[in-house]
Amino acid sequence: MRFMGSQVKIYFIKPGLQTLVQDNGRMGQQAFGVPVGGVMDKSAARIANWLVGNDVKSPLLEIALTGPHIEFEGDCQIAIAGADISPTIDGKPVNMYQTITVNDGTELKFRALKNGCRAYLSIGGDWQIKKWLNSSSAFLLSDQNLTPDSIPVKGDHLVIEGIKNVDVKSFPPRLQPKHQSPIQIGIIPGPEFDDFSKKAVDHFLNNQHTISNDYNRMGYRLETILSDFDPKQEVISSGIVPGTIQITNSGQPIILMADAQTTGGYPRIGNVITAHMDKLAQAKPGDQIKFSLVKLEDAYQALRDNEATMNLLLK
Repeated sequence: MRFMGSQVKIYFIKPGLQTLVQDNGRMGQQAFGVPVGGVMDKSAARIANWLVGNDVKSPLLEIALTGPHIEFEGDCQIAIAGADISPTIDGKPVNMYQTITVNDGTELKFRALKNGCRAYLSIGGDWQIKKWLNSSSAFLLSDQNLTPDSIPVKGDHLVIEGIKNVDVKSFPPRLQPKHQSPIQIGIIPGPEFDDFSKKAVDHFLNNQHTISNDYNRMGYRLETILSDFDPKQEVISSGIVPGTIQITNSGQPIILMADAQTTGGYPRIGNVITAHMDKLAQAKPGDQIKFSLVKLEDAYQALRDNEATMNLLLK
């Protein structure tokens, strides 16, 4: 391992549509109404950090749909994983899922979105980002700007200290996700699953659902209106988590995501299994989703299998 320099700065010539600093989020704050937040695609973020020698919990940039234009001051190593937004370095296409060395004055741009939704840009070193509630993740749900360093705008810059050079690594192409639509998503029944009619459940499980333009890090609203849905009085406000699928009074499903509120009053027909949340994070408006019921033990097994595979590959 060779140290390249004490510090690098990255300047945002353009921030992109929604470029945010994210890490693993704010665990343990949900009782106070603060969502977990953090990276949407945990696997992609973990791989990107591994490629530059950072800890899995290190901050990095989450880039949605259209990417930023960044200039580097200083030498460093970077990696990009997740959605393919056609990254280029000084005008030349750059490979994803591998360690890349960039030099002082290098410019990184993103062009057309080819597949997926969210890309993750890691930079080797210690990110100098102010934390709120023990996390550097951008918090978007308040009138107060509680995480100013984590929501870059044009002209902003970020500082990374302790720049080091690690051995160049890559992630196997055969294991890189393809982000294809329709997306097959496993769910377990929600607390109010049995309150829905058989016809409504059949409609939900036997059809593909299109993600609408009402779409963000809080949740994805689907274009579907469930057949034979009889809206009853809203349930008592109850706990919800990322992956919870609520049905509004109009019969429209909403899949809650990383920045979702911590309680809600709509009936919960199901919950996306944890092992499939990364796939869902790469969905975008116009993509289609197909749900299937999964036994709880199978959901746990899928999560264990995913974790075992990642631990083996990223050792």
